[in-house]
Amino acid sequence: MKRLRNFKFILAAGLLLGSQSCKDLLVETPISQVSSAYLDTPAGFESAIRAVYTSLRAYYGRETTPTLGVFGTDTYTMGADGSYKFVNQYTSQLDGRLDMTRNLWNEFYVAINNANAVINRADKIAGIDPTIKKRRVAEVKFLRAHHYFLLVQIFGPVALVLEENTEAKKEFTRAPVKDVYAAIIADLESALTDIGTPTSDYGLVTKGAVEHLLARVYLTKATDKDAAAAGDFVKAGTYAQNVIKNYSYKLLPDFAKVFEQGGGEINDEVIFACQYTSDPLTNGPGNQWHLYYGMEYDTQPGMQRDVVNGRPFKRFRPTDYMLNVVFAIKDRVNDSRYKKTFKDTWLSNRPGTYNAAAVLDPSKKTLTFAAGDTAIFIPGVEWTVAERAAKKYSVLVPSFYKPNLFPTLQKFFDPLRPDRTYEQGSRDVLVFRLAETQLIAAEALLKQGKAAEALPFINAVRRRAAWPGKEAAMTLTVDQLSMETIYEERERELAGETLRWYDLKRWGILVERVKKYNPDAAPNIKDFHLLRPIPQDQIDRTKNGKDAFPQNPGY
Repeated sequence: MKRLRNFKFILAAGLLLGSQSCKDLLVETPISQVSSAYLDTPAGFESAIRAVYTSLRAYYGRETTPTLGVFGTDTYTMGADGSYKFVNQYTSQLDGRLDMTRNLWNEFYVAINNANAVINRADKIAGIDPTIKKRRVAEVKFLRAHHYFLLVQIFGPVALVLEENTEAKKEFTRAPVKDVYAAIIADLESALTDIGTPTSDYGLVTKGAVEHLLARVYLTKATDKDAAAAGDFVKAGTYAQNVIKNYSYKLLPDFAKVFEQGGGEINDEVIFACQYTSDPLTNGPGNQWHLYYGMEYDTQPGMQRDVVNGRPFKRFRPTDYMLNVVFAIKDRVNDSRYKKTFKDTWLSNRPGTYNAAAVLDPSKKTLTFAAGDTAIFIPGVEWTVAERAAKKYSVLVPSFYKPNLFPTLQKFFDPLRPDRTYEQGSRDVLVFRLAETQLIAAEALLKQGKAAEALPFINAVRRRAAWPGKEAAMTLTVDQLSMETIYEERERELAGETLRWYDLKRWGILVERVKKYNPDAAPNIKDFHLLRPIPQDQIDRTKNGKDAFPQNPGY
């Protein structure tokens, strides 16, 4: 079962980097009423660690993550609603005032300072079993590395703070990218040594999670001109293969089961997860990803909003490239992931007779539904008017897709919410899972020129995705394996899981792919958009401002 964390925050010790901007440095606002000395007790030590774990929720489950990770890519563009369309469009509104990046920066740096406090003070805290203390410090080093890895990918050079701030500071500089990566790797390698034996306490960092993150870090570092070193791809492949071979993780036989909510989301494929719960007292804002990928089903004949089908914010809409190339029609007979990734059928929850003309499907004049009848079907291919007219339900074909009507990603649905307006979802976010580890191993080996060795790893993922009896058709040969194969396979497997922007960036193809496949973003995207703008608050609260802490070029 899930072990819910005790979400108790500690004092962030007057941290200026990562706090709200402060006009008067003589007035310090404490983060909490808990004394900093509390950390020096065994109970305070454990509470501090839980505070760092809790900071994962600042990213996983928030709207921030898909906005930064899938918006403005080749596979997702903007739907009808939402206030962050400019992030997808790369307009001048994308600047240092963006609240999402500001809030993420602030929350991560508070968490980093808490992590620093744990790491710096651990040796002096009495009354804790040394083995447990060592493990806890290792967990916190992993979390600090995780946060810096996201920050360096999003912003480039960032403030590298590895000691606890116990008073307000204004002197900060942006550390070179290579130095940030060196700190990340040092933390992860130390954590790998000290994390200890596997734990049954679900949600805690494990050796497998550390090695998976190391694999992802080295795969990314290998493509960064400011940080790459010989052997990065080798290390990425080695760590990924360690995860695959040395632990008990397994690919589930059914792709859809990976995302089954409730007991199913704790499964053999999950390496690390950010936990949520149905308890409103400890769930905070909850996992809100169920809100953002849905289409406007609830205004169509026979339908109204319900818990099962979700509250559709219509933020993120798949591009033509996603639907017609990544999930090509010709492949769907063999590959189950189109059917299991996108919802295609809605059952009527508002019985009655409706005028159907000029709504979703104008092929018939009226529609009559009993409760539970099919009300909407998305075949994923074009049907003739006669074919649609012969059906007793609305048929949404590709030529009718629009910003409010489109194939709906279903892996984040949350039907366990208490009512149809409830936003605080209880689904865990699956941060690392074995299918991605397999794809990292394949990519790292391919980059070393070892296509034959890479093949079994990508084929394991593809065979798992096959419809029964189609495993042979899903198996690639060496001559079919290329980076283009990797580009598409990662998205087929990881669609919507907020990694696409980071993938395109590290592959060096973000701008060209967005120009080619995302018409909403194509006119404005430039090379400088490979980094996000530094929050203006941070520049303003740094001594000597932009001279000491300059904004990223282009913003």
